[in-house]
Amino acid sequence: MSQTGSRGGSKPPRTRPAGSEQALSEGYDTALLDLDGVVYAGGKAIAHAVESLETARSGGMHLAYVTNNALRTPDAVAGHLTELGIPADPSDVITSAQAVARLVSEQVPAGARVLVVGGEGLRVALRERGLEPVESADDDPAAVVQGYGGPELAWGRFAEACYAIARGVPWFASNTDLTIPSGRGIAPGNGAAVEVVRIATGAEPQVAGKPLPPMHRETILRTGAERALVVGDRLDTDIEGAFNGGVDSLLVLTGVTDGAQLLAARPEHRPTYVDADLRGMLVGQPEVTPGEGEFTCGGWTASVRGDALALDGEGEAMNGLRALCAAAWTAAGDGRCELDGGKGLARLGL
Repeated sequence: MSQTGSRGGSKPPRTRPAGSEQALSEGYDTALLDLDGVVYAGGKAIAHAVESLETARSGGMHLAYVTNNALRTPDAVAGHLTELGIPADPSDVITSAQAVARLVSEQVPAGARVLVVGGEGLRVALRERGLEPVESADDDPAAVVQGYGGPELAWGRFAEACYAIARGVPWFASNTDLTIPSGRGIAPGNGAAVEVVRIATGAEPQVAGKPLPPMHRETILRTGAERALVVGDRLDTDIEGAFNGGVDSLLVLTGVTDGAQLLAARPEHRPTYVDADLRGMLVGQPEVTPGEGEFTCGGWTASVRGDALALDGEGEAMNGLRALCAAAWTAAGDGRCELDGGKGLARLGL
């Protein structure tokens, strides 16, 4: 288990994925798991998720499900997970709706009205904080809060937000993820909807969700985690959120991030560990060994040749990817790697 380079900029930039002799489920007390693209996609469990999580849980690891999706309530999410074969209690679910509701409650009077542009998850979270959800800018709201409302969210809801914001009402957003995974592919997320209101009003919302501190604070308050491992599929939310919170992270390749994006990751987007799916929680992580201008992991060796990343050897694909990450991140330093890693990724089937 390694913390090097993972603590919000207090360490030098991470230059290679870390190794761990222990299984990650034994080295950390709590897994802070993203949902979409990690546990399920389009409502269906991702391959190996159910059995991996059960093994981690039965071994004593606390599983918490942390999602930027503000549409559904914790009760609904827990029920869905349980139906998939992943026993969960509503208290195990932390949403960006809860994080933004706390943020709003700290800035408006107790019992204030809040104009909601989003789904039931936002309304329940606001009521939990003693606030009153309303539907119209004419209801004299003290704040506007916007969260993912699903594909059925009516266009008129954006208009209500704009009317209130134009009158000087403060605007909050649960998160600004531009996309969200679905069973049919990648769909527009709440960030796309936030852009509609931003363009119309010229205003800027206060944002609570990953990767920003309000979401991490909400998660730690609700879980009490002492040695947390963030597990996610997105560099700009899950991994950056872990970086900002000073905790380690595991990137799984079951969602939106692909090999090319990982190689080009800036320091705040470089995960502590990389694996194909949630089975990576149950095992140790191999070391990436630096050499003279090259990096070795398993049977693979990665290096820089000219303006490209080179990969030689054979073995498990993830070990090749780890070696490529080390070569790319070392070459990039505190920036973004612009070297072509396409041939190496193609050899790995990535």
